[in-house]
Amino acid sequence: MELAVLDKSGKETGRKVKLADDLYGIEPNNHAIYLDVKQYLANQRQGTHKAKERGEIARTTKKFFRQKGTGNARVGSLRSPIQRGGGTVFGPRPRDYSFKLNKKLKALARKSAISAKVASKDLMVLENLVMDKPSTKDFVEVLKALKVDTKKTLLVVGEPNKAVYLSSRNFKGSNVINASQLNTYSVLNAQKLIFTEDSLEKLETVLRK
Repeated sequence: MELAVLDKSGKETGRKVKLADDLYGIEPNNHAIYLDVKQYLANQRQGTHKAKERGEIARTTKKFFRQKGTGNARVGSLRSPIQRGGGTVFGPRPRDYSFKLNKKLKALARKSAISAKVASKDLMVLENLVMDKPSTKDFVEVLKALKVDTKKTLLVVGEPNKAVYLSSRNFKGSNVINASQLNTYSVLNAQKLIFTEDSLEKLETVLRK
């Protein structure tokens, strides 16, 4: 499969890039995508939730009222979960939600997500984007030229470019990511996927490892 390379004005440069069928044209594996996205979201969780149990409540150990003669149920502690302000039963505790996946499965998930974008014609190739200084206005002009300024976009670059990253940061709905850090969730979360020419080579190396 071949795609035309576009310039910053949205016009074809006359060059084309060939996309490997085993990377960009496979049958998407939905289960692999599900597992990879599940892992990504799980790894984002801090897991710092905590509720105090009855042993952690600071209350007096004095008996609330006498054992007999009041007509009430027997109460021996104000820390009891049935008392107002008492401890929580089986409350959340700090934990690590992260889990590991096989490298080949993660690569399959990324290839599946990208192939789905190719099949739906939501992937385009842009010539290498270089900016001397951060400029949100210039970045938006590029997106407008590509007719994706109203879409949620993900720009994949080959090498880190601080100016490009800072330019995109103030524009809602647009993200910039390095090819080596591309993940399944980011691909699926974007409506339009934009690859720079140098990012394709780097991504191919990453996916073939």
